[in-house]
Amino acid sequence: QVQLAESGGDSVQAGTSLTLSCEASRFSVGDYCMGWFRQAPGKDREGIASSDRAGRTSYADSVKGRFSISKDNAKNILYLQMNSLKPEDTGVYYCAADETYWCGGGWSATGRYDYWGQGTQVTVSS
Repeated sequence: QVQLAESGGDSVQAGTSLTLSCEASRFSVGDYCMGWFRQAPGKDREGIASSDRAGRTSYADSVKGRFSISKDNAKNILYLQMNSLKPEDTGVYYCAADETYWCGGGWSATGRYDYWGQGTQVTVSS
């Protein structure tokens, strides 16, 4: 079955950078809509970034200009480069896969994604 495995989470200081990876099995990250989400303690899971088959990307306003989503199609890995981290970026980060080619305007809706990873913890201290 499809498996998504996140890695790269850590405890870091504010202002530093971190790169998360999501390795996919039995699912081609380059062919479909892929998303990164995060869930802070006591809050709903929110969409952070998405990337579709055409390479079009979308970002939440809170991370625009700081985070970057990318794919290595050869390795079948989805990445999230996070720069200038803030304490409010703290949370569990999940990657998700949707069996459609295009993400579109509804990219941040959790219900549209078919597969989820187990999450990786990112803690940013001030």
